[in-house]
Amino acid sequence: MERLNAFDIRELERLCPGGVKENVSLAAISRWQIGGTADVIVEPSSVAELCSLRAFIAQEGLPSVVIGDTSNLLFSDEGLRAVCIRLGSRMSSVHIENDIVHAQAGVWVPFLARKIMSAGLTGAEHTCGIPGTLGGLICMNGGSQRKGVGSSVVTVESVDTAGNICHRSVEQCEFSYRSSVYQNNSEVIASAKLSFLSGDKLKIRQEMLSILAERNRKFPRKLPNCGSVFKSNPAMYEKAGPPGAIIESLGFKGACCGGAQVSPHHANFIVNTGVARARDVLTLVSKISRCVLESVGHHIEPEFKFVSVHGEIMPVDEMLKGFFYE
Repeated sequence: MERLNAFDIRELERLCPGGVKENVSLAAISRWQIGGTADVIVEPSSVAELCSLRAFIAQEGLPSVVIGDTSNLLFSDEGLRAVCIRLGSRMSSVHIENDIVHAQAGVWVPFLARKIMSAGLTGAEHTCGIPGTLGGLICMNGGSQRKGVGSSVVTVESVDTAGNICHRSVEQCEFSYRSSVYQNNSEVIASAKLSFLSGDKLKIRQEMLSILAERNRKFPRKLPNCGSVFKSNPAMYEKAGPPGAIIESLGFKGACCGGAQVSPHHANFIVNTGVARARDVLTLVSKISRCVLESVGHHIEPEFKFVSVHGEIMPVDEMLKGFFYE
């Protein structure tokens, strides 16, 4: 794709006033601090702006990609030659009425969990340490302690590629473990209505502090990373244990490729020691995947996604087809 022309940029600025930035370093906004330069990043401030933005992109036939807090993404070293729509603080309102929470997709999940706790509602504790936005959490049916946010969803509002608003009930969202309909339908989650139970605020707070303390103890916090690299496969878990233990048993803990390192703190994390490239991360993932398959007979599936220079969000397994590590 050629870079956007002046007309396209002016139109984006008209549709999303104050929300357009050009030549943005992806490494500067990435949780992994990896990636080249994005031509343009647009942050809508309302559902109406998001609808207009998607309609314009479809009308002009422009490639595009939607991101949140990037906590589950690896950007290409080549950068991004597509319109990047980012849902963040400009779309992060939260309204709580009785046991119902209305929240926009850009709200930061730990902040939302604290708001829900402050309202005396229980059920969001497992999300308190997840560094991402609500839209991404719902798309991935994310959570911790083998729980998923889908169990709290009532309805989800999204915007399709033509700029039309869609509403889905929890059943229509097709939630399963770390999966939802939004991973394959090209819609952008704009907001959600969630339901929680009343609880003891002190006990909820204590549970959240316990979860955060456990995460701080188990997971690397000081170096850039994207959380758990590989999903936990129940069959593999029963046979050989969790991903981190398997990877450690195969001697990968502390292993490096360029600036990427399998964390010495927890082997299911890959950290950026300062100058990591996307290729470094993919090399480590490829080596680990092949070794685990040969050793325990199970495929170990990456949790994160790869964002290509053209804005395609690809499963890492697909990206690694034909990929030869150094």
